[in-house]
Amino acid sequence: MTLAEILPGARQLSAAEKLKLIRILAEDLDTAEDISPLEPFKTYDLPTPYDSFGAGAILMASLSAPQT
Repeated sequence: MTLAEILPGARQLSAAEKLKLIRILAEDLDTAEDISPLEPFKTYDLPTPYDSFGAGAILMASLSAPQT
């Protein structure tokens, strides 16, 4: 079965049923092996916008600019 076949039926589910489906699929992924290159209990440094003042200034300028 393909995603294209499943998606129309999944979209017709109620919000509560969609959440149940998400939980079921997440549990399936949690038990699957080799779903990502991340290792359990290892710390990974991720870049964030914190202390990136130049990026913040550019973002504020773009938000203040008139929309075209």
